[in-house]
Amino acid sequence: MMTFKQLEALYWIGQLGGFAQAANQLHTSQSAVSKRVHELELLFDTELFDRSQRTARLTEKGEEMFVLAKKLLEQRDAAVEQFGKPGVVERRIRIGVTELTAMTWLPRLVGLIQQHYPKVILEPDVDDSLQLRDKLLVDALDVVIVPDTFADSRMQSKVIGKVKSAWMCKPGVVQTTGTVRLHDLALHRMLVQGNNSGTGRAYDAWMKDQGVQPSNVIVVSNLVALTGLTVSGLGVSYLPRECLSPLVAAGMLSVIEVTPPLPVVRYVAMHKGEHRSALTSSIVMLAQACCDFTRMFQAQAEDEETPAR
Repeated sequence: MMTFKQLEALYWIGQLGGFAQAANQLHTSQSAVSKRVHELELLFDTELFDRSQRTARLTEKGEEMFVLAKKLLEQRDAAVEQFGKPGVVERRIRIGVTELTAMTWLPRLVGLIQQHYPKVILEPDVDDSLQLRDKLLVDALDVVIVPDTFADSRMQSKVIGKVKSAWMCKPGVVQTTGTVRLHDLALHRMLVQGNNSGTGRAYDAWMKDQGVQPSNVIVVSNLVALTGLTVSGLGVSYLPRECLSPLVAAGMLSVIEVTPPLPVVRYVAMHKGEHRSALTSSIVMLAQACCDFTRMFQAQAEDEETPAR
């Protein structure tokens, strides 16, 4: 995920004409600046600087990234300046998240908000996607982070991350040494999340598009319960692949290779259009910076790459 520190490195190199000058501006080492640029290049799989030159010269894509970095850094600075006013600093922010977010990177987001805005009163609310959407619409929440399955003109949304899921079961429940057709998998008992879940809505609609309607279904709205029932051997289910990899490695779950594969589910930060503020924009940018569905129970690390104040 792209960070402000990476953008700052690219911006100041382009602005000042060299890695050493940028390092001096950012009060860090030249190797740290080089590392941040390299991370950006890996993220977008493109070279941002022409290294055949003696001076730091941006490539064509690097010029595009320079313009984007300048814009994003200006927006961040404007948000921080606005948020620094006494009337805003004391505000509370009510954030709604799904269970998966709470079990993965929510602690990192809370840590970032408290680090940069210590006077903000943070009120997280963990619920299913449909309930979070409804709470947002009645002004019970300021921002919700949910799967991108609720198109509504009354709300604005911004993509912050994505989740890769896989079909899983207790080892031995599905006897296979290769790839299974989705239609054949549907002959087994399926544990699904249902329409209150954004992921459930997305995958139910997807299976219907594939012409698959399982006959033996158990709806489990709670992700922990869903995982537990799958581990127990009750049926097959779609589960977040990367963050549950320790259970796969431990032999408690088995990944079923299915064709066609499950689509990736995008997660978005949503807020009501008329309620956009500098605080809301800042929270969304922080969420983008730390969104990571690949590991369970993440803690705020001391060397976390965070937006500079």
